Amino acid sequence: MVIERVVMIFAGAVILLSLVLAMWVNLQWLLLTAFVGLNLIVSGLTGFCPLVKILEKLGLKHGQPFAPKSDEQI
Repeated sequence: MVIERVVMIFAGAVILLSLVLAMWVNLQWLLLTAFVGLNLIVSGLTGFCPLVKILEKLGLKHGQPFAPKSDEQI
């Protein structure tokens, strides 16, 4: 799996988790949703994403997240 897909999956999972926590625990969990959204905007504008740096250190590689896999037909 490439870094770009992991970042999208992670961001989506954190947003959904924070929404569930806001519904069941406390509305202040929506601040986590706002933080993820702000981080996505900043990384889109600047090209810097802290999660990408972590994933690079873990050995994941960059790739094309929407490119078909080599064994798939178009």
